[in-house]
Amino acid sequence: MSDDYMNDPELQALLSRKAQTENRRMAEERQKKAEMEARKDALLRAILTPEARERLNNVKLVRPEIVESLEDQLIALAQARRIKIPVTDDELKEILSQLADQEKRDFKIQIRERGWK
Repeated sequence: MSDDYMNDPELQALLSRKAQTENRRMAEERQKKAEMEARKDALLRAILTPEARERLNNVKLVRPEIVESLEDQLIALAQARRIKIPVTDDELKEILSQLADQEKRDFKIQIRERGWK
């Protein structure tokens, strides 16, 4: 009796259509994401010198969340003409240094000795 619903051709057709729709939606999402990445890469190629792009790619391996945000900011600043294009490796180093300084946290370690006198 529990296998009756699995043998129902109408249900199988419905499940098949749903799976095809989901697969199509996922393929469209992947294609849109790939197009956006290609567009972003082209913009960054115009904004950054080859050395700066290489440095950004190296940092992306270690801190992808920071680089993602930085790429978006660089693109926005370049489109608003608020930065000098192309951004050199030294300028990118300075930007990354400023970001690193913002993220540093000061830790204060306090050791209290008890009864060891």
